[in-house]
Amino acid sequence: MDEEYDVIVLGTGLKECILSGLLSVDGLKVLHMDRNDYYGGESTSLNLVQLWKRFRGSDKPPAELGSSRDFNVDMIPKFIMANGALVRVLIHTDVTKYLYFKAVDGSFVYNKGKVHKVPATDMEALKSPLMGIFEKRRARKFFIYVQDYNESDPKTHEGMDLTRVTTRELIAKYGLDDNTVDFIGHALALHRDDRYLDEPAQDTVKRMKLYAESLARFQGGSPYIYPLYGLGELPQAFARLSAVYGGTYMLNKPECKVEFDEEGKVCGVTSEGETAKCKKVVCDPSYLPNKVRKVGKVARAIAIMSHPIPNTNDSHSVQIILPQKQLGRKSDMYLFCCSYTHNVAPKGKFIAFVSTEAETDNPESELKQGVNLLGPVDEIFYETYDRSEPVNEPSLDNCFISTSYDATTHFESTVDDVLNLYTKITGKVLDLNVDLSAASAAEE
Repeated sequence: MDEEYDVIVLGTGLKECILSGLLSVDGLKVLHMDRNDYYGGESTSLNLVQLWKRFRGSDKPPAELGSSRDFNVDMIPKFIMANGALVRVLIHTDVTKYLYFKAVDGSFVYNKGKVHKVPATDMEALKSPLMGIFEKRRARKFFIYVQDYNESDPKTHEGMDLTRVTTRELIAKYGLDDNTVDFIGHALALHRDDRYLDEPAQDTVKRMKLYAESLARFQGGSPYIYPLYGLGELPQAFARLSAVYGGTYMLNKPECKVEFDEEGKVCGVTSEGETAKCKKVVCDPSYLPNKVRKVGKVARAIAIMSHPIPNTNDSHSVQIILPQKQLGRKSDMYLFCCSYTHNVAPKGKFIAFVSTEAETDNPESELKQGVNLLGPVDEIFYETYDRSEPVNEPSLDNCFISTSYDATTHFESTVDDVLNLYTKITGKVLDLNVDLSAASAAEE
C-alpha cells in the first residue's frame, strides 16, 4: 500500500459512510476500511439468525417466526424527519436514487398513563384529548404564533426577540400548562431533557416548524419517513456514492491500527502488516478508545410481535415518545415500531424497540414502563451499550471521531454530528439549501 490518501475512514457506521461519501464527492482521495465483513458497524441491520447469534449465543431462531432473511432488525433504530437535515444530505448527494422510503404511520406521546397522537398544528390542537377546552384555545394561539413566525420578518415576532427570550418565557406568555409544555418540548421539538426551557426560544420554535413542515410533506400521520428494508440500506447507499467518486473500500480488515508520527499527528493505518498512509483519519469511537471518554449508556429492548402497538390506531410504523416527567425519570424514553410494510419483517410481524439513556444497571426494570405499552411479545431481547464522545483536539492529531448513537429514535442529533465533523475536516459548511421537491424517491 504505497499510495497516500487524503482521508482514511474506519468503520462503516452510518456517520462514517455519510462522511466518506461527502468527502469523495468533494474530490478527496478516500480509503474506507472496516474490521467487520458487513456494512453498517454499530448501525447495521441484522437478519433473524444474526440476531439470535448476537443475543442468544448460537441457538437457532424458532421456525414459527418465519424466514430469517425476511427480517432486517436495525441495531440503532431511527426514523428520518421528512424535511430534516438527513433528507437534505440524501438529496444533496443524490443518494436518493439508491433508496426507497415510505412514510411512517404515526407519531404519539405518552401522557398520564395513556398514548395520544401528537398534535402538530392549530387544527390538531383543537381536536386533541391531551388538553381541556381552555387549554386547547391557548395551545392553538401558540401554534399559530409558531406557524407564522419568520426569523427575517420582525412583524411575526410580536415584539419578542427569540434569540434572547427563553422558551420558558415564551410559553408563559401563552399560559400553557405543564402537560402541554411536556409534549411540545419532547414530542414536537424533540428535546431530550428539560434544559431547553432556559435556553433561547428560537431553537424550539425552529424545531416545531421542522416537525410541522415534515408532517406536511407526505400528508401522512407522522413527520417521519423510513427506508424500505431497514436502515442498513443507508450506509451501503453512501458507500456506493463514495465508490462512484473514486473511494476505495476494504471490509474484513482485522485490527486497523492507527499510526502516528513523532508530532502525534496521524500518518497512516496498519492492517495485516501493511500500512496505508494518510493525512487524516475519520472513525467511530471503537477505533481510537484512548481518545474518547464514556458519557453514558443506552438501555434498550428489542421485541418481535405479531400485532401493532396497542392504542396507536393500528399503525404499522410508529414512534411514541415518553417524556421524562411522565415517567419520573431524568431522560425521555422512546418507542419505535416498524413491520412488514417497510419490508423489515415477514407478513404479520412487527419489530418494536424501547430505548432510553440508562440510569441504572438493570435494563429490564428500567424499560418496564415502555415495554408494558407493547402488549404481548413473541420474543424480547435486552441490552445496554456505552455512549462515548471524543476528547481529542482534531487540529493537533488529525483524528476526527464521531460520537456514539444516542437513545433517540430520530436522526436529528446524528446528522448534527456528521455536519460538525465535515466542517472540521474540510473547513467549510455543507450547503443544505436544496430543493426538497426533488425528493421523488420517497414513496407515498
